[in-house]
Amino acid sequence: MPAAAATPAPAASIPRAEALARRYGPGAPALPDGPWNAHLELLLSHRSVRGYLPDPLPPGTLETLVAAAQSAATSSNLQSWSVAVVEDPAARDALARIASNQKHIRECPLFLVFLADLSRNRRLGDRAGQEMVALDYLESFLVAAIDAALAAQNAVVAAEAMGLSTVYIGALRNDPEAVARLLGLPPGCVGVFGLCVGRAAPGAEGEVKPRLPQQAIVFRGRHDATQEAALVAAYDPRMEDFSRRNEVSADGWARRVLARVGTLANFGGREKLGAALRALGFALK
Repeated sequence: MPAAAATPAPAASIPRAEALARRYGPGAPALPDGPWNAHLELLLSHRSVRGYLPDPLPPGTLETLVAAAQSAATSSNLQSWSVAVVEDPAARDALARIASNQKHIRECPLFLVFLADLSRNRRLGDRAGQEMVALDYLESFLVAAIDAALAAQNAVVAAEAMGLSTVYIGALRNDPEAVARLLGLPPGCVGVFGLCVGRAAPGAEGEVKPRLPQQAIVFRGRHDATQEAALVAAYDPRMEDFSRRNEVSADGWARRVLARVGTLANFGGREKLGAALRALGFALK
């Protein structure tokens, strides 16, 4: 019996060239023509949203997002991640304060904390009477953090496919020990980031933020930064234009990077992350 033909992806609502112009900004280097459909359009239209309506989400939304998250790749099927649904307003308020008072943590109808979680596999070993020696190594923490990130990105794409908006909250890492206390996390479990989900408030939808041109990040064979300075210089005005329309300051990308990682002033306490992880039960050998 012949195999059934694959169902084609639905057609996109805007042309590929227009979606690419939004993603890379006007004046970015042209890209060759290529595949295009509604799924690709959805991915290229992603933007972070920092203002939400309080309206509750349809029944089953959480479960659908979690199913999408669990459909992401996971290293060796270890499934070394979990997710906390934070509903208590007092806990939301405390998490918002940890995360530099980001108000959308308080206002979004669904707030999730994605966890790098080695504790489940540790308990599996305890029940089997087996010491789980590999869990004490940096590799195992990286696996758990990467698993959590892959799962969350699947959830983000699923949310956007449902017409919802999202924004990641990396600033929970300002104080991972306080987050662990608030959520009652066991040793070997840490919140790596939060995720706001909901309907964008009017005026908060934002624009697609331009990214570096592909020529600055794609290398064929060997790393090559010979054109990097020119590519960044051409990209900076596009970021300045975006920032002028959407953000408080009209800085270009290079200046923001220098300010963000050139000193510890904007690190929010995350320079202590290694010590915090060890205190939370990650040996990181």
